[in-house]
Amino acid sequence: MSSAQNAKDRTLIAVIGDEDSITGLLLAGIGHINPQNKKNFLIVDAKTPTTVIDAAFQEFTERPDIAILLINQHIADKIRGTVDRYQAAFPALLEIPSKDFPYDPEKDSVLKRVQKLRGD
Repeated sequence: MSSAQNAKDRTLIAVIGDEDSITGLLLAGIGHINPQNKKNFLIVDAKTPTTVIDAAFQEFTERPDIAILLINQHIADKIRGTVDRYQAAFPALLEIPSKDFPYDPEKDSVLKRVQKLRGD
């Protein structure tokens, strides 16, 4: 399959986030459950094991229908090693703030890569 065809088939946004972030994005219409009963979102709370977050990250980055993966930055910090190793163009990975945790550009793995390429 060509990469253009591959990109064309990627139509969903996936989210790994806290309840408030997920709720807002679901209300905006990103929610999807495929025929295999797999959701394109994971709600993370204080009791969610890191292994579950890591597994969801791996699943979403390997799914051929996901174009963008949004992850709350404070949750990305829990699996920072995995997030920092992620290099693929699709799905695009974006770290987003949450209501209780502001965005910190110093932690953003994508921004760090861009700065490194620019020589900053």
